[in-house]
Amino acid sequence: MSIDLSQFFDVFFEESFEGLDAMEAELLNLEPGKEDSETINTIFRAAHSIKGGSGTFGFVSVSDFTHVLETLLDQIRDGQRVLTAEHVNLLLKSVDCVRGLLSALQAEEEPDLSEAQALKARFEAILGGEEPSSESAEAAAPEVETLQSTTYQIEFKPEPHLFKTGNEPLYMFSELAELGELEVSAFHDAIPDFLAFDPEDCFLHWRFFLTTTREEQAIAEIFEWVEDDAEIKIEACGGLFDDEPAQPQAAQVTEQAATPSADVATESGTVKQDAEAEQAQQTLEAVQQKVETVKNIKSESRKSNDSGATSIRVGIDKVDSLINMVGELVITQAMLSQIGDQEITESSIAALQEGLTQLAHNTRDLQENVMRIRMLPISFVFSRFPRLVRDTSQKLNKQVELKLVGEQTELDKTVMEKLSDPMVHLVRNSLDHGLETPEERIANGKDPVGTVTLNAFHQGGNIVIEIMDDGKGLDTEKIRSKAIANGLIQEADELSVEEINELIFMPGFSTADSVSDISGRGVGMDVVRRNIQALNGSVEVTSKQGVGSTFTIRLPLTLAILDGQLVQVAQHTYIIPLISIVESLQIDISKVSKVGKGLEVLRLRDEYIPILRLYGIFSHQGAREELDKTLLVVVESDNYKIGLLVDDLLAQQQVVIKSLEANYQKVDGISGATILGDGTVSLIIDISGLIKLSGLRRPGSTELLVDLKGEEAEPA
Repeated sequence: MSIDLSQFFDVFFEESFEGLDAMEAELLNLEPGKEDSETINTIFRAAHSIKGGSGTFGFVSVSDFTHVLETLLDQIRDGQRVLTAEHVNLLLKSVDCVRGLLSALQAEEEPDLSEAQALKARFEAILGGEEPSSESAEAAAPEVETLQSTTYQIEFKPEPHLFKTGNEPLYMFSELAELGELEVSAFHDAIPDFLAFDPEDCFLHWRFFLTTTREEQAIAEIFEWVEDDAEIKIEACGGLFDDEPAQPQAAQVTEQAATPSADVATESGTVKQDAEAEQAQQTLEAVQQKVETVKNIKSESRKSNDSGATSIRVGIDKVDSLINMVGELVITQAMLSQIGDQEITESSIAALQEGLTQLAHNTRDLQENVMRIRMLPISFVFSRFPRLVRDTSQKLNKQVELKLVGEQTELDKTVMEKLSDPMVHLVRNSLDHGLETPEERIANGKDPVGTVTLNAFHQGGNIVIEIMDDGKGLDTEKIRSKAIANGLIQEADELSVEEINELIFMPGFSTADSVSDISGRGVGMDVVRRNIQALNGSVEVTSKQGVGSTFTIRLPLTLAILDGQLVQVAQHTYIIPLISIVESLQIDISKVSKVGKGLEVLRLRDEYIPILRLYGIFSHQGAREELDKTLLVVVESDNYKIGLLVDDLLAQQQVVIKSLEANYQKVDGISGATILGDGTVSLIIDISGLIKLSGLRRPGSTELLVDLKGEEAEPA
């Protein structure tokens, strides 16, 4: 009887990737000359398990490569060979190589063996007695560049609002050019008449032909920041536009199709040429069909990989708790069924009410336990940063110590997956802009080794993540000068230090003096803020020059469910996130004043609370307009308190959040929607977006337009 081993592939890949993560973590902890045997054994066991599993499932490319890896590790742990820094560098490269091989096999693609063969040759040379040096360790890299070139046709048609999102196509084109040979064609057929022309809109679209040895993913990553603001199409041309000798017939067909031959002297010659042209055309069509087939396979594999079909490892205590909750539900259901079979009496009605209360209690407990299953420690995100900090600090010639605090703080898996990229950008920003070189730190009386700290903790119903560095802090003068040069502010504008620091989040802003692969492309901090706001979170920065900077991210624990307060405005029901509410109160007219251009404020315990009339912002008719006949819900956003005027307070309940943008379109001031118990749809208010919509906030700043503590309020 034969066994279908493919049923175990998912488990193998999952365990192999975990083994690679363990290898990488232990390699980063290795100090040549100070390594301990247990660390080496852990790395060896992980490599041995991957080799054994890949051999069992017939993944020969992985098993052959990890075999030489395992041999070197075995010699190191037996004391036959001394571990060096170059050994560690090569082993880290090998971890990346094996991860790439496994990812290709998991996607059912043919793995690229070029890098594996180069590294394997290097390891075999070491095992043969040749020790690595800084030059020879890098010698493996150029061999990878001998890959077959592929030509890609890229269609890039941005939406008219592209410039308003802070994205600059020129930077993306420069990055494309770094990948290989680039041909660009611009199309201007969409430019309207002069009277309809808006200089802030983009009316151009482009077509590129890029010949490169890089994978399609490298191209897609360049456009990932604008994928929601443009129509992007990337197709592999299979090298048909190259001068490569691999496709001679295809090239011949192109020439023949373009220019009829003048050398045909006889009818037989014409027939011969036609036959050759037809054969070449068939070859070309076959090649194109093959390219299209490969492209479809890759597309389908990417779809399957992006579909979120991943697994979560759940602690047995969470599973036991879930089983207990289901047991309680079964008991309650049996009790209610028994009551339903009885004659309706006062006692049975009382028992029914008690049973429904118990059912509601059990349902809430079950919901909380199910949500706990999705909660994972943030160490899953933090674990990628030791390698990133090590590699980036080496590129920048800086000495950096990474400290991780609060790694066991739990966060919803969906939030965690979307948090990774913004955090990578913030950490790289701290390494590049924040920390000084060892020479600069010594000159300033600091330890030559800089520190970057990642700290995570719960605060209320939110998770707070801090990215801190002890570098030079933000240079407010440089930021202000750059902002003036870029036209973001005027020379005459008087801004506080906090307002100047907030300018780094404006689109297209960068203080980098030159463009590198780490920073300076003008696409970054604004995208970080936008991505975090898409998670219903916020990001802010505090800095002290010469001391360091701290970026603080606040996020909800989960994106699926929130506790909300239902409020009535005219005939409409809205939901305000309960975590944003400070208090609700009836308005004392005598304490209402006006400041600025007629903004109403309420004096509440020695501070002024701006009053926003929801019916006015959302253009509702029939709402109560008299302040003494309404209620004020005081909410907090970005450390500022705002009062929302509502007709009435309804119930508090947990609501399941549905994306309004996915099902309808993006609505300013609204973060989502939910379906109430009576089947009606209720919109969830986005406090930060509502403040922006009301025009209460200064452009490019988190501060309010009116200094409520500094201005004298006039009686209303």
